[in-house]
Amino acid sequence: MQPKNPAHPTIVSLNPCLDAILVEVAPPDQVLALSHYSRDPSSSSIPAATAARYGVTGGTAEEVIAAAPDLVLASIFLPQPTRAALERAGLRVETFGSPVSIAESAAQVRSLAALAGRADAGEALAARIAATPPAPGAPIDALLWQPGEIVAGEQTLVAELLREAGFASDAVRRGLGQADRVSLEAVLADPPQVLLVAGDAAGQRHPVLAQGLTGTHVAAFDPSLIYCGGPTVLRARARLAGIRAALEARP
Repeated sequence: MQPKNPAHPTIVSLNPCLDAILVEVAPPDQVLALSHYSRDPSSSSIPAATAARYGVTGGTAEEVIAAAPDLVLASIFLPQPTRAALERAGLRVETFGSPVSIAESAAQVRSLAALAGRADAGEALAARIAATPPAPGAPIDALLWQPGEIVAGEQTLVAELLREAGFASDAVRRGLGQADRVSLEAVLADPPQVLLVAGDAAGQRHPVLAQGLTGTHVAAFDPSLIYCGGPTVLRARARLAGIRAALEARP
């Protein structure tokens, strides 16, 4: 199938992280649909008002084929039967993984923007992602308490952002790795200097966090800042910088 406009192919995105990049680099008339996740506040990585400007798809091959895009963007975990159906219909499918570093995130933005024929916009966004922020002060021990009361491994994008912002991993201090669980009892018995609460499990909502951790700075951290690269890096970086500034302003 030949693109109607080879320079700027029409696109359907099936992944919320790719949605967030796409709406930054391509105009709405080039984007036929985003993933349905971007209309759900619990899974979206873009503002609700932005998502509302775009159509969405549930991700079935039938829906995507009916939209007749020139290009389909998806996660590497796109089911093989779905991919095969799209390709049999003559659609070009490009898949992306989840970046595990700032450099990988910038590279992903450039790749996606190039596919969309928007290399200049991609380069501008990638440069902002790759820009080195001001050096922080001495490291501050911090525990990122993710949904499900688990922690991030050190080889993840959010862990690099934490280090960049001047936070030392409390998970490492505890001898924990990717997706290991930390109970409320463990937090109370051995509290970190900073607790970033990104989940809503019973322990993460317990009032004792405000009452029993007087020596710990407890801050909310939006789960949508954890899993995606692209413009999410900029939002996560700003949030961490704000938390760090609040700590340094304390008497």
